[in-house]
Amino acid sequence: MDTGLLIALLNPTIALALGAAFLVLWFYQRHRPYLAVLAASYCLSASGFLLQYFTLPLGIVATKLISNICFTIAACCLSGAIIARYGRRVPYFGIGLMAGGGLAAFAWFMFVEPDLTWRVLSMNFGFGGLSLLVAAELRTVRNNGPEKILVALALLSALNFTARTLIVVIAHGPFPSYDGFYGSSYWTTALLSHALLSLLIALCLFTAAALDVLKALKAETHTDPLSGLLNRRGFEDRAALLLDQCAKAGFPVALVLADLDHFKALNDQHGHEAGDRVIADFAAKLRFATGARGAAGRIGGEEFAVLLPLSDLAAARLFAEAIRTFYSAGAVDEALYKAKRNGRDSVRLSYERPETAFVPEAVSVG
Repeated sequence: MDTGLLIALLNPTIALALGAAFLVLWFYQRHRPYLAVLAASYCLSASGFLLQYFTLPLGIVATKLISNICFTIAACCLSGAIIARYGRRVPYFGIGLMAGGGLAAFAWFMFVEPDLTWRVLSMNFGFGGLSLLVAAELRTVRNNGPEKILVALALLSALNFTARTLIVVIAHGPFPSYDGFYGSSYWTTALLSHALLSLLIALCLFTAAALDVLKALKAETHTDPLSGLLNRRGFEDRAALLLDQCAKAGFPVALVLADLDHFKALNDQHGHEAGDRVIADFAAKLRFATGARGAAGRIGGEEFAVLLPLSDLAAARLFAEAIRTFYSAGAVDEALYKAKRNGRDSVRLSYERPETAFVPEAVSVG
């Protein structure tokens, strides 16, 4: 088979394979639409490369225009999907400005002042601007994951689209026509660099998707599905971490344990569906009141626990009283029994603590 044809089919084959892989991922993770956008991006890129070699019945001019439109939409989709993956607001105006400007310049130098060299420069500079935009957006992401590599790849792509293109055009250009263009050093380096960067970017995105799955699985093993709070295992793990941090820093910690009064009677009288709604509603208020600084968990059927770092008994009591205004609840074992002996719908404190261990002060709501 002709070597030129093999090189020509390299990028479409890679792009179609990556597009299919992202599409399969999206089928299993429909809640992550950026995966479908990535699949569309790679498939459009494959179409763009194929149309560089195979002319449609519309003619060569229309074929080249459609090819570059495919490239432009693919680049926009890829940029937006990468930015959206990391929770950033997609800068549609910036993406449209870069991509639209490059495509408009391409059309100008195709229909108004035909010049292949300037068409090459226009498209590459537009894609270089998109790459810099992605790098700028990801630079502010604080996670320690594949996004750092993606920033480096985005910068490398920007250099590839601008510096490489300029160097090759100055050294071997200009290009008067498409005759011999696909055998030029520009096109050869463009194909090889695009194939390499596509694979590296896709590998980072696959890694990010795998981390999303692992994070979701971990969340499922540590989260109670009904309440949305931590389950007993998740709460114990989170509490152990917070207690260790507060012990080292010498900060106070308060523990609030709660249960729902007459919950069995509620289930018996109104059914388990009503009981589930009560648990979910109470958990939502508990989660809102706890915020991100503490840990809230459902540790039993109608039993809940909240660990509050940087909180003494007074602060914990205020927290417990606030929760009690919504529901009746329960507490640390001995304080819980004390609360129940002295009547329900009340708050009790437990001041007892072992001398040899660091334990949180406790508040009971019952």
